[in-house]
Amino acid sequence: MTIGWHFDNSYSKLPKTFKEDIKPVPVSLPEILILNEDLAKNLDLDFSNITKDNLSQILSGNILPEGSSSIAQAYAGHQFGQFTMLGDGRAVLIGEHLTKNNERFDIQFKGSGRTPFSRSGDGRAVLGPMLREYIISEAMHSLKIPTTRSLAVVKTGEDVVREQISKGAILTRVALGHLRVGTFQYIAAKQNINDLEILTNYTIEKYYPNIKSSKNKALDLLNVLIEKQTQLVINWMRVGFIHGVMNTDNMSISGETIDYGPCAFMDSYNPKTVFSSIDQLGRYAYDNQPKITKWNLTRFAECLIPLISKNEDEAIKLAREALDKFEKIYETKWLNMMRDKLGLYGEDNDDKSLIMELLDWMEKNKVDYTNTFIFLTNKTIKNSEIYNNADFDLWKNKWVKRLTMFGNSHDKSMELMNFSNPMVIPRNHKVEEALTSASNGDLTLFNKLIKILKNPYLVNNDDLEFMSPAPHSDNKYQTFCGT
Repeated sequence: MTIGWHFDNSYSKLPKTFKEDIKPVPVSLPEILILNEDLAKNLDLDFSNITKDNLSQILSGNILPEGSSSIAQAYAGHQFGQFTMLGDGRAVLIGEHLTKNNERFDIQFKGSGRTPFSRSGDGRAVLGPMLREYIISEAMHSLKIPTTRSLAVVKTGEDVVREQISKGAILTRVALGHLRVGTFQYIAAKQNINDLEILTNYTIEKYYPNIKSSKNKALDLLNVLIEKQTQLVINWMRVGFIHGVMNTDNMSISGETIDYGPCAFMDSYNPKTVFSSIDQLGRYAYDNQPKITKWNLTRFAECLIPLISKNEDEAIKLAREALDKFEKIYETKWLNMMRDKLGLYGEDNDDKSLIMELLDWMEKNKVDYTNTFIFLTNKTIKNSEIYNNADFDLWKNKWVKRLTMFGNSHDKSMELMNFSNPMVIPRNHKVEEALTSASNGDLTLFNKLIKILKNPYLVNNDDLEFMSPAPHSDNKYQTFCGT
């Protein structure tokens, strides 16, 4: 079968501490439901000469491609602040695929059965959450946010027992890598300095070769990850994305968004917004995401202490100095991101006040976050009457005056805003409609939503329904982990 797989499996060559050799557990009746042909093309994979049945066998893990080397990765994680030794309990990394341009991507099956890390779980996944990950991860990619991606969803033909009996599914996840902060925590907990050095050198070689010759590679790796993760969470804040489960095992060393369990997008602006059913205290609320990013980075720094300096006090001092820069880095990036959303060129001392005044008004009036910025670019949205407001008019006059500063043109500002502000996001009610329909065998809504989300910065007037938040309801929207 000339599909085009080209595996070069560097992670599987690491010591046994890092992983367990394991094959996916076969499923009874695999049937491919969704295939991401655009992503397949980007990976230089060609599925045109293979039957649907054979493709289903491959993308379910029943048949492994030549050259693959399937493993379950070991890692730990602070889950809602509690440290736990974990690992791939329902996923198998089948290998690292190289494209013709020598780009390296992990190919992972999620929901592929029990592994040595499954504990009491069955290692399986349910169709709805796998379809959700497909929608959201592909939407994030189109929103220009670093993310893992989804190549396929395959129904297993088997039932999965959770709170109820559901259809089983396997998702093929594509990532720059699956190394996590939790991977470092796992190795650090083993207290083997040689393994920690192996992991650090491997990480730098794979992701950040520009710091290979650094005098202090561990410290530079920490600084790089601070920069990467700050930029990532800034992008989340830009589009109103709430990850929902920012455990340390869900912070990727590559700087990608990973794990789309209880995630969702904010409609009405409220910095305390939480959707996850298990986040009772709001640990991972929208406005807590920057704080948790620093908290996770601090756990990462703790792992690297033995490598930063042989003198522990010196190592802690250097790590703390790096982490203490986080707030300043975040503040600068956040201000620049919000300036872009408002089309503001240059820097004025009153910019933060102008931005906060708008956000405060939005929160007080329960105004849609995404549509407010669309309204400011003079595009058509439904229910725009809320902007006929004296306080908003006062703010808008200040904003219009600020736009003209630094010799800037109106057209240039609108161009910047159009680049920074999506017209559509995966609206929660639309996602739920698509998932319900797809789970019942009708992919019409699912495919339409995927099509709309491919071009989130350009929407046809015929598709305005995808720009609108859900009708008001007294029922709080909740998301679930799907495990």
